[in-house]
Amino acid sequence: MIVGIEGKVVKKEVTFVHIKTTAGLTYKVFVSLSCLGKISSEIISLHVSQIIREDQHSLYGFIDENEKKVFDTLIKLNGIGPSTALAVCSTLSPDDFAQALVSQNVQAFQKVPGIGPKSAKRILVELSDFSLQLSADEHSSNSMIEASLALESLGFKKEMIKKVLSTCQGVDTQTLIKEALRKLS
Repeated sequence: MIVGIEGKVVKKEVTFVHIKTTAGLTYKVFVSLSCLGKISSEIISLHVSQIIREDQHSLYGFIDENEKKVFDTLIKLNGIGPSTALAVCSTLSPDDFAQALVSQNVQAFQKVPGIGPKSAKRILVELSDFSLQLSADEHSSNSMIEASLALESLGFKKEMIKKVLSTCQGVDTQTLIKEALRKLS
C-alpha cells in the first residue's frame, strides 16, 4: 500500500499531477484544487490514499494530512466515491468541513458538485461523530463538538445549541458549557 510519494512534478493539470520519483517512475496522482494551489515548487511530498479497483489503481495525494483524513472518511460512506470525496476536499477545507458537520450545515455540502440535499443530509447523519484531532487552533472546534453533545444530552434542541454556542467566547469545553447554560436559561 502506497501511503506517500515524493518527487519532481513533471506535469500539472487541474485534477492531477505527474510525479517522477528518484527511482525514475512517474506516477499520476489525483489532487484536490486546494492541494494543487499549494504546489509551488518542483519537488513535493504528498500523503497518499491508494484505491484499488478491478479496473484501475489510483493514487490520491494531499499536502495537508487533515485533508487526507477527510477524504479517507468520505470514501468509506456508501455512495461517495473518490471523485465526490475529492470534490468535497476541493470545495471545503478540513476546518470548513469540520465546522459544517458541527453546525449541521446542509448548504455547505450542497455547494459541492455532485452532492444534492439527500446526500448532504446523509453525510451529516453518518459523520455526526467525526472530528479532526488537530492542533491548538482547531482545539476550539473539538470543544464546540463536545459542548454541543453535552447540551444535547441535557435535552436542548440542536438549532438552539448551535445559535448559543456561536455567541460563546470560551475555548475549553467546560467554559463553553457553563456560558451556554447561562444563555439558555
